[in-house]
Parts: sequence; C-alpha cells; structure tokens
Amino acid sequence: MSLELEARADPFVPGQFINLGLDIAGARVKRSYSLASAPGAPSEVYLSLVPEGGLTPALFERGQGDTVWLDDRALGFFTLDHVPVAERAWLVATGTGLGPFLSMLRSPTIWQRFSRIVVVHGVRYLSHLGYKDELARLVAEHPGQLDYLPAVTREAPPAGVCSGRLPALLASGELERRLELQLDPARDHVLLCGNPAMITEVQSLLGGRGLDKHRPRKPGHITIESYW
Repeated sequence: MSLELEARADPFVPGQFINLGLDIAGARVKRSYSLASAPGAPSEVYLSLVPEGGLTPALFERGQGDTVWLDDRALGFFTLDHVPVAERAWLVATGTGLGPFLSMLRSPTIWQRFSRIVVVHGVRYLSHLGYKDELARLVAEHPGQLDYLPAVTREAPPAGVCSGRLPALLASGELERRLELQLDPARDHVLLCGNPAMITEVQSLLGGRGLDKHRPRKPGHITIESYW
C-alpha cells in the first residue's frame, strides 16, 4: 500500500529514507522506509505487508486520521548526489524497492541529468505492479527519454510485461532486447533497490560485463540499496 502522511520530511533528497514508528504493547517500534514523495510534498512511503513483521501489520491496520511517529530528518546516501556523471540511468527494483525511484522521477533533477532513463520493476503478480499508471503516464510525457519495463514471476504476463526474475532476464538478454538497449559501461549507471538476492545476482552479472560497484574513492557503474 501507499501510506501518505500529512507531515513533510523537510528537507530531504530523493532516494533517502525516514523512520516511522508506532507504540505497540508499550514499546515504540520503528522501521526505516524510503520516501516515494517529491521534496516539499506530503511524505509518502510504499509498503509491503510482512505478516511476521514488527511494524507493517500494525501500519496496514491504520486508517485516515490515525497517527504514526515520524522522525524529523531523512537519512541515506542512495541519491543522485552520489551517482557519477553518466548518459543513461537504469533504475532496477523489486517490490517496494520502487519507492525511492518514484521520488527521483517526481523531482526535476533526474530529467535534467540523464538523456535516457530506464525503469525495470520486478514483482510476483500483476496486482503488485504499484504505480504502473503513473509510470505509463510519465513515459507518455517523456517520449524517448523514459522506458518502463515491468516483470512478473508467478503468472502469465500480458503484452508489454516480461516473465521471470530480473537476474534471469538480464542473463538471457531478454531485458535488453525488450528495451532495445545495450548496457554500456561508458554510458550507463545502474541503481539497484529491493530484494538483496536480486541485487547480489544482478551485480555479479553486471560485473562480468565491466560494470563495477560505485564507491566514493573508486567511481563505478552500480549503486545499491538493499531492503533487508
């Protein structure tokens, strides 16, 4: 679900996270969530229900007008400020890892920095493709600059949607065939967010093609944000 808060995390940079909390059984339980909102807009986070989780089941029970705790500052370095100069940006996410990319796409910087932006979103079911209408609208508003390629793993996809895990789609070449693009270390920077297994596998595949993890003292081609 998308949880919108009346409060604003201000200031923050797209890609950063905040801590949300609730008082549960006499103790304050807090977790970190990436912001999906643009700076200056009401804070929005994209949540997945974790039945055994310490916080999300309680958050899913909250309704309009209920109160949650919100830290007064955003944190994190998964931002474009820490991405080196590149011609094209690949935003690769699983599940709610799409959240920080939404924040970037809702802000002007990414459109000014990159001539081509690719959003790849992997989920289990078609119903999990959150924000697909907004992403389709952005594609229409930025023809030739933005590509959106969703993928599902547990049901047959319709036209325009891939079938399979993102690492397998990359390894087989289908990802690039669908996008009619070739990953190129000289032109591309890849941001990975979501399932740590996906991140590890994709990073390994990219490493075999000359794209290395970006570090402050050793500029590279891959920036990551693992979600657990």
